[in-house]
Amino acid sequence: MRWSDVVELVPLVEGTNPIGDPVMVEGKPRQVYANKLSVRQSEFYQAMQAGLKPELMFEVRSAEYQGEPKARYNGKEYTIIRTYDKGEIMELVCGGLVGDM
Repeated sequence: MRWSDVVELVPLVEGTNPIGDPVMVEGKPRQVYANKLSVRQSEFYQAMQAGLKPELMFEVRSAEYQGEPKARYNGKEYTIIRTYDKGEIMELVCGGLVGDM
């Protein structure tokens, strides 16, 4: 495996809004090495039926993934739609909502 791509994993942490209400806000992103892969065709169509738009899939080391709900790659932000633990490797399927611009 190459591990030649760098992806930022973005956690959500507790914070407050301007009027002091507790809300979840983006935490400090962490950079990890990854393998960028294409989304499988069957997964693409299943996700589209659920209103999701998978665009990319990354493999990262399982020890480096800490449940982050967002990822950034090449300046674009993605939602992590699904994870799949393959032992030492974790697959992260990333995308956005259908119609999301």
